[in-house]
Amino acid sequence: MDHYDSQQTNDYMQPEEDWDRDLLLDPAWEKQQRKTFTAWCNSHLRKAGTQIENIEEDFRDGLKLMLLLEVISGERLAKPERGKMRVHKISNVNKALDFIASKGVKLVSIGAEEIVDGNVKMTLGMIWTIILRFAIQDISVEETSAKEGLLLWCQRKTAPYKNVNIQNFHISWKDGLGFCALIHRHRPELIDYGKLRKDDPLTNLNTAFDVAEKYLDIPKMLDAEDIVGTARPDEKAIMTYVSSFYHAFSGAQKAETAANRICKVLAVNQENEQLMEDYEKLASDLLEWIRRTIPWLENRVPENTMHAMQQKLEDFRDYRRLHKPPKVQEKCQLEINFNTLQTKLRLSNRPAFMPSEGRMVSDINNAWGCLEQAEKGYEEWLLNEIRRLERLDHLAEKFRQKASIHEAWTDGKEIMLRQKDYETATLSEIKALLKKHEAFESDLAAHQDRVEQIAAIAQELNELDYYDSPSVNARCQKICDQWDNLGALTQKRREALERTEKLLETIDQLYLEYAKRAAPFNNWMEGAMEDLQDTFIVHTIEEIQGLTTAHEQFKATLPDADKERLAILGIHNEVSKIVQTYHVNMAGTNPYTTITPQEINGKWDHVRQLVPRRDQALMEEHARQQHNERLRKQFGAQANVIGPWIQTKMEEIGRISIEMHGTLEDQLSHLRQYEKSIVNYKPKIDQLEGDHQLIQEALIFDNKHTNYTMEHIRVGWEQLLTTIARTINEVENQILTRDAKGISQEQMNEFRASFNHFDRKKTGMMDTDDFRACLISMGYNMGEAEFARIMSIVDPNRLGVVTFQAFIDFMSRETADTDTADQVMASFKILAGDKNYITVDELRRELPPDQAEYCIARMAPYTGPDAVPGALDYMSFSTALYGESDL
Repeated sequence: MDHYDSQQTNDYMQPEEDWDRDLLLDPAWEKQQRKTFTAWCNSHLRKAGTQIENIEEDFRDGLKLMLLLEVISGERLAKPERGKMRVHKISNVNKALDFIASKGVKLVSIGAEEIVDGNVKMTLGMIWTIILRFAIQDISVEETSAKEGLLLWCQRKTAPYKNVNIQNFHISWKDGLGFCALIHRHRPELIDYGKLRKDDPLTNLNTAFDVAEKYLDIPKMLDAEDIVGTARPDEKAIMTYVSSFYHAFSGAQKAETAANRICKVLAVNQENEQLMEDYEKLASDLLEWIRRTIPWLENRVPENTMHAMQQKLEDFRDYRRLHKPPKVQEKCQLEINFNTLQTKLRLSNRPAFMPSEGRMVSDINNAWGCLEQAEKGYEEWLLNEIRRLERLDHLAEKFRQKASIHEAWTDGKEIMLRQKDYETATLSEIKALLKKHEAFESDLAAHQDRVEQIAAIAQELNELDYYDSPSVNARCQKICDQWDNLGALTQKRREALERTEKLLETIDQLYLEYAKRAAPFNNWMEGAMEDLQDTFIVHTIEEIQGLTTAHEQFKATLPDADKERLAILGIHNEVSKIVQTYHVNMAGTNPYTTITPQEINGKWDHVRQLVPRRDQALMEEHARQQHNERLRKQFGAQANVIGPWIQTKMEEIGRISIEMHGTLEDQLSHLRQYEKSIVNYKPKIDQLEGDHQLIQEALIFDNKHTNYTMEHIRVGWEQLLTTIARTINEVENQILTRDAKGISQEQMNEFRASFNHFDRKKTGMMDTDDFRACLISMGYNMGEAEFARIMSIVDPNRLGVVTFQAFIDFMSRETADTDTADQVMASFKILAGDKNYITVDELRRELPPDQAEYCIARMAPYTGPDAVPGALDYMSFSTALYGESDL
């Protein structure tokens, strides 16, 4: 063995030097290794005509061990000792171990004496070392060797099989599918893999073992029951058995490689023959297409029309765009295939390919050149012929376009010129018709040049002997005749329009004068009718007096208005006289206005009827406003007294609630006297309500005699009643708090003084910032969390203010909490005894009510191992009351 092999062996064997001998003590693994290693040894020893029965006994004299090494290595070892003494056996075993070491295998803790003594784990370790070196080390797959190479070989071979995932040499083989997959991959006729089930490992394993032994000459080295019954089969046993599959199939793989090489050569020959056939067919098809196409390109028979020649050009373009490109590609592919074929034949040492006669690449290129020459000549002929026909078609199309434009322009012109629409037209319409006629005359003159061009083109087409000259001449003559008729009709219509214009100008002046005077007069009448019928809404006597004065001024203008009406009607009568005298056919009414004399007379009569009605309505409203003024004065006198009285009482109650004169009982007595006096004032409020109802019924909405409304009085009265009741309640609550908490009058006065001092807005409530400042002034040192807790107590509704009652409740609670907690803790320690808890019923039975409820409110449920229903945790209460406690 050279240095590289030795080094490789040492590197691989290093992890195995310290093989776990304790695992050999596992009965299941020892059994598997005994069977596997014995079968492996016998598979080689039978070549020498012998075998072993007991692995630790039959190798003790070293003879069969040396024989085994000679068989698997193919080399001769030193001559063995034939004596029966221990020294002879040790000598033979040492010769075997020295031979193993000479192969680059480092034996650790394995000595000849242990083998001679029949040490099981040492003997198994030695055999495993021999298997690694001679059966596994030389396995090489994709640059990996030994164990990794064998594992990779298994993974590659079993990859296509479902339910097979080889990741190791133990549990990956428990279901037997891995062994079956290896056999099926190389000898598919031996196993019907589709019938195997992953949930039947015994059947799978026995099938693989039996087939391997019967058909592959691989001895049965494992027991299916041992593998299935072991949580993790022995890795060494599995590796040994799998390596036998590798060596059994490696010979078959070499034969397969040789067959593949032959198949590859045959495939190349078949591919070359196919390329030859494809070339012959493609060349024949291409030459046949060229033969059919050239006669078509050499056809030079001209067409009579431009359309037919353009169709020939379009066919040629289709040939260039659709038919020829595939053939160009075929020609290119033909050359590529020919070159590829010649290259493949040369590489295969085969004779060069000679196409059939006339199908050489040069023949195809010559035919293709003839095709392109014919194609070029055909294209030049098409373009020249199209240019020739284009000249004639251009003149004919130009004639048709100009004739069509002229005919479209003259269409309906004769009917228009014969119209007598001026007989019923107004003056403005006559002027518009004249302007329109002048524009038509200008347009007519401009079209004279087009008529002359049409005649000239027709003459040129006749001279060039255009095939459709008769139809061109007929159309040109029709255009010229129509043109002469249009000139005569144009002059006749101008004379009629100018005569009618002069007649209507006089009537138009009268219409205009009528419209200028009728419009403002009509607007005046409509405004007068609107004002006379307008429903007025007034709220004071002054407003109705102003309306009456304005109405009297309007009546004074009526005589002058009647004179203007008669003058306007006179203008209309003059127009009627002119129409009758000159028999003018008036098609419409006055163009400057839609106001008729009938409308003017009707509106004038309506105005004269509305004036007395307006007089009566103003008189009735004047009397109603006088009555409303009396109601305003009566309400204002009472409201001006009640309003200030309510405000004064509110201020007095506020001072009583803030000032600290006398005891709380004195303040309560004083407030109740105020309450009685307020209640006695109720009849005056009711009287004012009655006056307000009369005002509402009269629809009076303002009152200049007072700034108070009934709504102000009601709100003030309700606030007064609410304030006196709330203030009395607060004083009563303060008395209850004082008596319940034992607060002295001096403390109450001190609380009130502090509260009043920090009630900066004097509203009877402190906002959040004022309350914080008050607490700090009283010695509280607190953070944001503590202040938030206090605010949740004094302002549970989160209104942002603190009342005096909430302030007293908080201060009294803070004063009394400490004493109460001490009492409760003392009672609790007595009641709890040695337990960690106490029940709710025990607390309520043994403690006073206030102490019991105090405890229940602060304690958490006890969840210890000795907990009972309704138990409360002692430590949670201690922590809540004192913080960390050693109780």
